[in-house]
Amino acid sequence: MSMKSKLAMILVVIGVFGCKGPLQSSAASAADGANGASSGEGASSGGGIRTENVTDPTMNNIPAFYVKVPASWKFQGALLQGGPATCDSYAMLTWKTTSPDGLSKMEQMPQMLWVYGNGPKPAHGCLPINNAMSAQDFLKTLSAMMGLVYESDEPLPEVNAKYQQGWRDTDAKGSAFYAAHNLPAPKDTAEVRAAIVQSKIGSVTIKGKLTAYIHCSETTRPGFHSILQGMPSTPAAVTGKCTADVVYLSAPEAQFAGLSHLWDSPEMAAVQNHEWGDAWVKRYAQQGDIMTKKIIAQTDAQFAAQRQEVAHTMAVQQQVHDQFLATMQRGTDISMARAADSMNARSTAASDMVDYSLDRQTVMDTNTGVIYKVTNQLTPGGSLVKVHGNGTP
Repeated sequence: MSMKSKLAMILVVIGVFGCKGPLQSSAASAADGANGASSGEGASSGGGIRTENVTDPTMNNIPAFYVKVPASWKFQGALLQGGPATCDSYAMLTWKTTSPDGLSKMEQMPQMLWVYGNGPKPAHGCLPINNAMSAQDFLKTLSAMMGLVYESDEPLPEVNAKYQQGWRDTDAKGSAFYAAHNLPAPKDTAEVRAAIVQSKIGSVTIKGKLTAYIHCSETTRPGFHSILQGMPSTPAAVTGKCTADVVYLSAPEAQFAGLSHLWDSPEMAAVQNHEWGDAWVKRYAQQGDIMTKKIIAQTDAQFAAQRQEVAHTMAVQQQVHDQFLATMQRGTDISMARAADSMNARSTAASDMVDYSLDRQTVMDTNTGVIYKVTNQLTPGGSLVKVHGNGTP
């Protein structure tokens, strides 16, 4: 499975959960019904619906998503870009629309992410959660953070089954890639649940529904045993990353059922502009290639530096070894020379002692170099000079 295909699938899966219903994938289908509504929609929204564009400021503000909202409601939307050093690595849609009186709203909240395990973790943007978490537990935690009263669970069996099947299909398409590279495939888990919550705006009781799409993926990194000096070994590690896409609908109790019916309609699904999606995936892949080449270059530079360090260390060790041998050789030569001098001195003294004992002396004819043993009574002269008993000067 190519990186481009995987990114496209991820973008489709996690970028369009602002409303329930099947994903639409073109601007044309988004425009259908933008200026009109069914009788149920008209009754709930107060007169028709309109289409809002969420643009991408990093790509000349081209439309990235189309979102349908009640015609009289206020709308705010943004595309969060993410980044390689953050938890949110992909572009994420977030938007909110509110009724004119401010009591009703529909919101796709910014995606929430967390990482756990003993492997590498992003530096920024992660929630302080250190384990995998079920959708229901996450909703209870989120409700408390938002100051909402958690009333009851609301299972969504059909939506949950469809969401899980989508991730199983994604895993199946990627399994061949991991098998071909002899790598352990990530372990994906996915779940969709909802919770009915309650709050107050002044004296008005507000009923709400939080819907969470939770996806966790665990990646196992095999350990590495280094055999090069200066390059440390790395232990095996497991990194789990979870994403939570949360949709929040709230309204006064009397209006909640009608608005819930409106937003559950498939026609209200957010629409991704496929031209933007293709361009974004292409750019992401290009950025990934640049980063990969940079990492490879850095790795090559590290290997070259390590090889240079090893070569330098070996040269220094060889130099020390050579200096040691030279020092040992000089010491041996000096010792042998001193031994020879000592031996010569002893030999000279011994030969002189013999001459003395025998009442003789040793002389050398400087003309011929011939050495003679003569009586001590003779005084050398002329070409005859006195030498040691062994003939040395």
